[in-house]
Amino acid sequence: MSLRLGFDTGGTYTDAVLFDPVAGVVASAKALTTRHDLAIGLGGALAALKPRIDRPIGLVSLSTTLATNALVEGHGQPIGLILIGYPASVLDGPPLQGALAEDRVAMIGGGHDPLGDEQRPLDLAAAEAAIAMHAGAVAAFAVSGYFSVRNPAHEIAVRDLIRRRCDRPVSCGHELSAQLDAPRRALTALLNARLIPQLKQLIEAVQALLANSAIDAPLMVVKGDGSLIGASVAMECPVETILSGPAASVVGARHLAGVDDVFVADMGGTTTDIAVLRDGRPVLNRDGAIVGGFRTMVEAIEVPSFGLGGDSEVHLRNDGGLRLGPRRVVPLSLLATLHPDIVARLAGQLAGDAATADGQFLLRQRPLDLPAATLPEAQRRLWEALAGGPVPASALPGGYANDRALARLIDRGLVIRAAMTPSDAAHVVGRQADWCREAARLGGMLLARQLGVGLTAEAVAERIIEQVIRQSAEALLDTAFGRWRPGEAVIEPGRPLIDEAIAGPEGRTTDLFTMAIALAGPIVAIGAPAGTYYPAVADRLGTISVVPPFAEVCNAVGAVVGGIVRTAQALITTPEEGRYRVHLPSQVSDFVSLEAAAAFALVTLRRFAEAQARQAGAVDLQLKEERRDKIVKGAGGLAMFIESRVAVTALGRPRLAAEPIVA
Repeated sequence: MSLRLGFDTGGTYTDAVLFDPVAGVVASAKALTTRHDLAIGLGGALAALKPRIDRPIGLVSLSTTLATNALVEGHGQPIGLILIGYPASVLDGPPLQGALAEDRVAMIGGGHDPLGDEQRPLDLAAAEAAIAMHAGAVAAFAVSGYFSVRNPAHEIAVRDLIRRRCDRPVSCGHELSAQLDAPRRALTALLNARLIPQLKQLIEAVQALLANSAIDAPLMVVKGDGSLIGASVAMECPVETILSGPAASVVGARHLAGVDDVFVADMGGTTTDIAVLRDGRPVLNRDGAIVGGFRTMVEAIEVPSFGLGGDSEVHLRNDGGLRLGPRRVVPLSLLATLHPDIVARLAGQLAGDAATADGQFLLRQRPLDLPAATLPEAQRRLWEALAGGPVPASALPGGYANDRALARLIDRGLVIRAAMTPSDAAHVVGRQADWCREAARLGGMLLARQLGVGLTAEAVAERIIEQVIRQSAEALLDTAFGRWRPGEAVIEPGRPLIDEAIAGPEGRTTDLFTMAIALAGPIVAIGAPAGTYYPAVADRLGTISVVPPFAEVCNAVGAVVGGIVRTAQALITTPEEGRYRVHLPSQVSDFVSLEAAAAFALVTLRRFAEAQARQAGAVDLQLKEERRDKIVKGAGGLAMFIESRVAVTALGRPRLAAEPIVA
């Protein structure tokens, strides 16, 4: 029986596992994620596994938190958004108002009405002008037409025009969701386009690594609902990999821990992702995944993603306390491991006068997607200043224009800050020993000097660790309360009491009463930092934590134990008496009876779902059909047809290397 190779590329580490379908995990490995060249980290993880590869690899599967992290941290490339038939006011309201950064927007005539009829002819000349104007300054295009889920014709026409006129990838709203809510569908198309360059870089790095290693096996990618899709499909629809890492972690946690009703807390370098398992199945968010404050139209596992991880930025609050995240920074201990001169630079800062930028460095994180000449002048100067490696934050030119330029480079994920983190704190107190402890200790001393209360590096580290425990407990309570009273602000009215309940003995503020709060189930804690923090987190929440074997590579395990699920949907409406309209992902057709319309929808959807599953790499397919008619009683008790929703789901397992491709 062939082996399976699973990868998970996170913000800090790239994990890899060799998996035998019968024996389970054969071997695991970790390597640092190398943002500037992802192939280096992937190659390091694979190299550690090679001595254990004793038979052919039949399947390679990949999960990643890069898409999730990019949205949580606000990273992304400029996108060309073409809106067809939208009112101009859509740009001034949620959700687009908060999502647009340096993106280019073109609004052109066209669009459809709720019945799928053309509200205005498509202005292809305006579309062509927008493409010519923006193609050189954007990494991809997103196209969203008004009521395109009722008739995608205009989106398809503009998509095809973009493909003829330039080499930029393009995302269409109707391909990503069948739901109404045009602004949110436009947002989903925008985010999908924004993520294409990042996921493409990762998949191409994996493909090159496999080719160089003579591994000829299908490559799959984990979707946000825990199922798998082929790599080529993932590159076209990367937004479906939002929460890929968290979904893989839940699948892997269930497999490794064997517990059905639990909280699963996955703590990585950038985020903590929390899911709930009921009867062994993850709870899905049918309304669309929320990541980085954006509610998308992507059906995914319901897993709130909190900007809290081992590499979270440490902020000093005005009251002298600490707060962590939401952005990731490079730990000083890691930076010094990669650049040994950092220790001397930190020591020099400690020997000098105190400055607010002490202990902070800036460095390039990954290559440019577009030529350097496309950067605004201030951004280009800063980019060039970082060509030689890490630069102390205090050494870069300040001022309003430069500060804005630096913020934008960080927002785009091109530049990253290095500073004191929880990972450094763990090194200082001996809970972690992967990187340079001396750099972490010096960073702690510099932070102690900023706090101005005569603390030691060890005391500062313990404060940071305590803050990780508190914020982790808060994240679990936020998740539990959100499931209990969806949409209600349950925590805030009781915040003082909750703070008292989750505080450690040294943090208690009163001896007049004791507050306690208890989760109703255990916590399965996974991810590299889980064992450091979650025993204490569980204790504060009156429960137990389970850290299963291979918890540190749980995402990579989840990547290889999932299956393929593809669903095709159609809506049947009645524009007028005696006419039934089928709205399909590729066309609109009219029939004289509901049964004829439903029969046509099912036949078409079966073909469509099966083709999608085959394209995603599935074999041994099973089809599940669903039809839900909405009929109400009108005057005199007469039945009135409103609409019918038809869906066909194709389920299968991934094709292995030795098996033929089924057309």
